[in-house]
Amino acid sequence: MEDGTGINVQALGASQPGMTNTRERLQWVSTHVTAVPEDIMDSLSRIFGVYVPAIHGENPQRALGRLLQEIVAESGDIAPLDWVGRSSEFNSCLPADVASYAAPPRVPLSLSEDEIQTAVSSLQNIVAPGLALRLHALLENMSPARFAHRRLHLPCIVFPVTEVRRQRGLAQETICTYAVKADRLHDLLITSEQTLVQFSRATPARQTFLLVRPWHSRLLELPDFANDAESLGGWFKPESLSYHLHSGYPVKEELADPESLSRALRLIVRLGQPFSAILLAQQRGGVYKRIASDHDIIVQVKDMASVHTMMDVRTLEIL
Repeated sequence: MEDGTGINVQALGASQPGMTNTRERLQWVSTHVTAVPEDIMDSLSRIFGVYVPAIHGENPQRALGRLLQEIVAESGDIAPLDWVGRSSEFNSCLPADVASYAAPPRVPLSLSEDEIQTAVSSLQNIVAPGLALRLHALLENMSPARFAHRRLHLPCIVFPVTEVRRQRGLAQETICTYAVKADRLHDLLITSEQTLVQFSRATPARQTFLLVRPWHSRLLELPDFANDAESLGGWFKPESLSYHLHSGYPVKEELADPESLSRALRLIVRLGQPFSAILLAQQRGGVYKRIASDHDIIVQVKDMASVHTMMDVRTLEIL
């Protein structure tokens, strides 16, 4: 059965309908070949345990979009946004075809506990406790992703794009490669079938482009480690208040127990690792559309210790 489905035999035996391992389940269906689009929709409905009424003669993209929308609505999971290929006419953050999930889900870089402890120790000497706690609280209070009238309301950390340049000699028949610069991120290359407006700081474009990190609360689900709390005991003294400059203005430090500071620093360490980003182009009315790419867009912040550079947190409306 594993050879016929491409699904790990342990997963086949243990899997029940539901919202767990969303991206892996989408990959299961991505290789399912059928002459009847409704069969794929039926498979997805059964795998995820959701009911989306069929509409006779409906465009397959719209049908897939309605089902993926329901998965996001019920789970709050952003895994359905992890794909490469062409955007759906239903919503640009969803794929036109389930085959776009064929690539294995990207597994974030996993740091060992020793590596995390080392990073936390270095951060405690250079990161203002108030900023670390404020970032943690800001993200903790973000609402999950949701759809409303086919529009995706996506919580994310935002990095404005400052330059887009087409790379000569790297273009394929239908795909172009662009060198992209964004505030606070390392430079990167993006390939896309879509033609992008070229611009730089010296010659800005009228249209705004953003690289965003979709936010999900699972990054907050960090285990408590007593060693972290002990190591932070001498870092912050509750009986004292201090101030630091942030964007030229004094900011009062917040009182917090070592355990809270530990969680905040561990979150910053995770945010400093490479992540999958989405490229968005602003449309009229302040809404956005996704620029589809044929490869994962993997980016990384330049300086993990500059916490304030990760505090542009918003919920964007995407068509």
